[in-house]
Amino acid sequence: MKFGSTIISSIEFNGKISLVIFMGGCPLRCPFCHNEEIIKIEEDTSLSEVFKIIDKNLEYIDAVVISGGEPLYQLTELKEILIYSKSLLLETKVDTSGIYPNKLEEIINLVDYVSIDVKAPFNKYKELIGENVGEDVKKSIEIANKSKNTYVECRTTYVPSLLSPEDIEDIAKSIECDEYTLQQFRNQNVIDKSLRDVEIPNPIELKSIAGKVKKYFKVVRVKTSEFGCEIA
Repeated sequence: MKFGSTIISSIEFNGKISLVIFMGGCPLRCPFCHNEEIIKIEEDTSLSEVFKIIDKNLEYIDAVVISGGEPLYQLTELKEILIYSKSLLLETKVDTSGIYPNKLEEIINLVDYVSIDVKAPFNKYKELIGENVGEDVKKSIEIANKSKNTYVECRTTYVPSLLSPEDIEDIAKSIECDEYTLQQFRNQNVIDKSLRDVEIPNPIELKSIAGKVKKYFKVVRVKTSEFGCEIA
């Protein structure tokens, strides 16, 4: 499998200490993506090596989070990691762009928590990231919401030059999920080098935007480098 790295995190799975596994590969090239080195990985790592990493950290973790890249890009390997994690009684989370609804449906029963990136209002995907995949993301959210045992988070990275507060409200009005997270854009290592000159939104601005969409969700969080993940 195409494998990036792992970290131990206290914020990627609410209320859990998790091992985050970054899987390589993604068909998208979002201009604000800061994981270009992961999505271009060519080297192969065996699943047995990944399982050894899980085993090594077992006494310290409650959950396994599989991120990327796009984990569903490697569906077979993703499924095996989920099955192995569940066999160890670990909770599981998958971070996905939502562009593979059919693949998501294949593994959703193995997922306790799914986080789906909503990168733009659905009708603006082509304009923002160059791929007209808004309807696929919408379908993925619907599939996740049908899974009774899966907690569903939708999240948007707020890039001031690409999105407006009104766009965030349009997104909020068009989705259903257990939780919505507004993430701070980071201008380092982005694919579109021109975005390095875009000012990082400050936490106060993000909290103000989040406050305007709280009425649409049970939980709204703001994630920043300054303060971590906070309830809005």
